[in-house]
Amino acid sequence: MLGDWGIGQAAHTAELVLSELVTNAMRVRVPRDRLVGVRIAWLREDGLLRLEVSDAGEGKPEVRAPGEDETGGRGLMLVEALADRWGFEQRTCGIGKTVWAELEVPDRIPERDGVEIAAAAVRPGQCVRVWGAWRTVRSVGTEPPVSSEGCTVVLELDEGRRCGSTPPRR
Repeated sequence: MLGDWGIGQAAHTAELVLSELVTNAMRVRVPRDRLVGVRIAWLREDGLLRLEVSDAGEGKPEVRAPGEDETGGRGLMLVEALADRWGFEQRTCGIGKTVWAELEVPDRIPERDGVEIAAAAVRPGQCVRVWGAWRTVRSVGTEPPVSSEGCTVVLELDEGRRCGSTPPRR
């Protein structure tokens, strides 16, 4: 969708930032039936691409300064370096929080009918890679939006049964 919007090179940055936010959301300690929501919006009037990831976890996301030997802990450092603005807010319609990042997109975006898209295109039974392991999608649903527009796609993952070490062929 970012290509269709004419985002250009910023699409690569957006993909990396979104990947880091989703990875963090998947690592948050929450009940077994955790849900992660993803929203991508083009804020035309501000020239911004807004990426949002919601999870049921508590706490405040903080940029860490990991040691040289640590293999993780650099995600929010990347988000802070690549995004023009980022932050988080407590979810008004449920538990948890939404972490967001905004990227200024200098290119002119062509007018389109839609300005929002969910970043998930999965179905129950499909395998998705989370935390370096393949998991089976148990269910796919939607959640009402915080604002009056769009919706949030919600994936429920099977924690017990894992897919094989390689993804299934599409």
